[in-house]
Amino acid sequence: MRIAGSFVVVVVVLLAASAIEAGRSYYDVLQVSKQATDDQIKRAYRKMALKFHPDKNPGNEEATKKFAEINNAYEVLADREKRGIYDQYGEEGLKQQQQGGGRGGGGFGQDIFSQFFGGGFRFGEEEEEERTPKGDDVTVEIYATLKDLFVGNSYQVWREKNVVKPASGKRKCNCKNKMVHRQIGPGMYQQYTEQVCQECPNVKFERVGQSITVDIEKGMRDGQEIVFYEDGEPIIDGEPGDLKFIVRTRPHSRFRREGDDLHTTVTITLLDALVGFKKDIEHLDGHKVAVGSNLVTKPKEVRKFPGEGMPVFESSKKGNLFVTFEVVFPSSLTEDQKSVIAKTLGS
Repeated sequence: MRIAGSFVVVVVVLLAASAIEAGRSYYDVLQVSKQATDDQIKRAYRKMALKFHPDKNPGNEEATKKFAEINNAYEVLADREKRGIYDQYGEEGLKQQQQGGGRGGGGFGQDIFSQFFGGGFRFGEEEEEERTPKGDDVTVEIYATLKDLFVGNSYQVWREKNVVKPASGKRKCNCKNKMVHRQIGPGMYQQYTEQVCQECPNVKFERVGQSITVDIEKGMRDGQEIVFYEDGEPIIDGEPGDLKFIVRTRPHSRFRREGDDLHTTVTITLLDALVGFKKDIEHLDGHKVAVGSNLVTKPKEVRKFPGEGMPVFESSKKGNLFVTFEVVFPSSLTEDQKSVIAKTLGS
């Protein structure tokens, strides 16, 4: 794993913190760049389809929804004609093509999966892929606010990376080998493999910049990875590494996160603590939570508000909000005040 050094990152938070699904491109769904090759798209689909397949996530509605999105994206990006229309005109162009008598889409996700993996595929029986040299992974920390992790947001990230480009001439590579026998003594020979191909076109690395969209989804946790498959460092005669963003949470002035729960502190007066009070606090997304009480509130008392915590990642559930009450005592009392309190509370 390689921590980004020669990697330029500029993060720009989008002004509109809209739902992640809105405006999400098919490339974002498969976590590949718009310049991804057919093979890169195919490999990204394989990894994500296996991860979110309903059989591997029984009862998980979010995984089923994600699986459908993945298949829909792959159906378009794996078809050169559809991909070309999508790149130029977006989803609206695909709809018009279908209405105009073009090749229809809408294949059921499981059918696409079966075509890709074969109808007899079973989890746990995946064939081991042939090992291919792989470039370095690039790992970058991306800092998100607690609000972004609560409602979801998208960041635009500018990155520069090496890209393999054609170059003049030929090069020696490992696509062809021959067996060589060398005499090392009287009647003794050594057999070994020699790389002999000098027919492959030469290539070079060229620095290229591009903007990519990093989706911060609701409920993501500190330390969680967002992976863009094969968007790391390239390698000649092999697969590029992966680009990995590690989510880091910026501290919040009022809320503290523990797992899927939120914690905050509310300060009240001694009078409020004794006779009750009405009070609302503003949540991360702006909605109000009523934390008042008609009961006596003790100093450091903690109350739980179910369902007011963080969204659970890839689930419709939410954690809880725990409010700790700090009671502010008066610094001094007059004799009259002491007398009234003594009469009221005294036995």
